[in-house]
Amino acid sequence: MTIHRPGRPEDLPPGEVLWARWALLAAVEATTEAEERPAVHRTGHWIDGAGLHRDDSGCTWWILSRGGEGRFVLYGEDESSDVKWHRPPIDMLAGCPDWLPHGELRDRLEGYELGCVYWYEDGAWSRAPYPDSLKDDGLDCGLGDFVDRDRLLGELALHIDDAAAVLADAEAHRLEARLLLDRLGPTDPDGAPRDLPAVARSLDRAILAGRTTALQDSGRPGAEA
Repeated sequence: MTIHRPGRPEDLPPGEVLWARWALLAAVEATTEAEERPAVHRTGHWIDGAGLHRDDSGCTWWILSRGGEGRFVLYGEDESSDVKWHRPPIDMLAGCPDWLPHGELRDRLEGYELGCVYWYEDGAWSRAPYPDSLKDDGLDCGLGDFVDRDRLLGELALHIDDAAAVLADAEAHRLEARLLLDRLGPTDPDGAPRDLPAVARSLDRAILAGRTTALQDSGRPGAEA
């Protein structure tokens, strides 16, 4: 699937699918050590009270948050975005609904931290209008891995046996923690032991198939709710 430059709402998969893909990658990367760091010092993919994060601590950062049933907001910045430097200025919140986290978005706008905002409701993504002179909003470089399912599968295959089946279950929001834990490799791609309690906690936070007690049931060390 191609992402245009600048991005178009129809370039993104449905909000529930984007959430599931992102949440699965966040879960397999989860570690207790990373959970204990403040968000400003974290990198990679993770989930917390604000939603799903992607941050490389340099070129790109993104957040996907839920706004209620069937509603999502995607915002962030890739260094390829021209939006915040465009003249005349682009109102990234033009036409946006009331349920977006306006305080958070306004703070980031005032700090010149924001590159684009997309929101999802009634089964479709939307964004503010862009002028024809805008070349890029960063969506392609920032979210390409989640939009291109084959690219995502390549990344997941470094962590999971039968990654295609696990991803399909996640996208259908029927992924149980026990299945993911059973199919994870014993170590991460760098050779570090897999942190199973952190994986389970991350998946619980994403609520892809209800909350679980899979670690306790299988005799592994318990995970927090």
